[in-house]
Amino acid sequence: MKLKNYGIFIFLLTAYCLLLTAGEACAMHISEGILPLNWAALWFAVAIPFVALGMRKLKILSAQDLSIKPLVGLMAAIVFVVSLMPIPVPTAGTCSHPGGTAIPAILLGPSITVLITGVALLIQALFFAHGGLTTWGADVVSMGIMGAFSGIAVFKLIRKFNVSLALSAFFAGLISDWAIYFTTSVELAAGIRGDEPFWPLFTKILIAFIPTQLPLGIVEGAMTAGMVKLLFKRRADLLVKFGVIKAEEAAL
Repeated sequence: MKLKNYGIFIFLLTAYCLLLTAGEACAMHISEGILPLNWAALWFAVAIPFVALGMRKLKILSAQDLSIKPLVGLMAAIVFVVSLMPIPVPTAGTCSHPGGTAIPAILLGPSITVLITGVALLIQALFFAHGGLTTWGADVVSMGIMGAFSGIAVFKLIRKFNVSLALSAFFAGLISDWAIYFTTSVELAAGIRGDEPFWPLFTKILIAFIPTQLPLGIVEGAMTAGMVKLLFKRRADLLVKFGVIKAEEAAL
């Protein structure tokens, strides 16, 4: 089965299962109405240029190589599915979830990953009551921008020290996941604090996520490492093509 068909199959199967099992929505991402409009507008202003950059980058790459679109579709399906996995956070009265953005960031770069994340978040807000339209910008900033850029930065930094591909991918997934929730804590504290000081509320929110996010980051690191390692074994040519590894590494 081709990459494009895999992506479509995963997306449709997940959407079908979620619709069949739909019950009371468990808020993931930042839910509608949580942030004041001025803060929501600020995060929109930050997110839109990155999404536009991702669209431009995808257009350029697609013109050069038609095979890029099926891979983007597959990565979009992965981000969509992974970020719809609710993990209850008892201390915060909400749910957490993996981000899944480190994998496409490693393969496709952070700019296209932001675009992928933006589309996934929009569909989730419109059809699955996860996140919101007014908070879409804030969710893109935390999950897309911070998740993607921190993940690829860690991956490239560690690889410079000749660390193995799998271990580098593990730390990329781990830090990407934690960066998402660090940023979410900043967004929530800044938006809902009112006249209260920022740091005490930020600390409380960040600590509330620790019981689930600490192990969840490790799981996401392992998932990222596993997928990159699988690609290395089955399609090392893709990793070479997108500059993840050198040609001589694939030959080993």
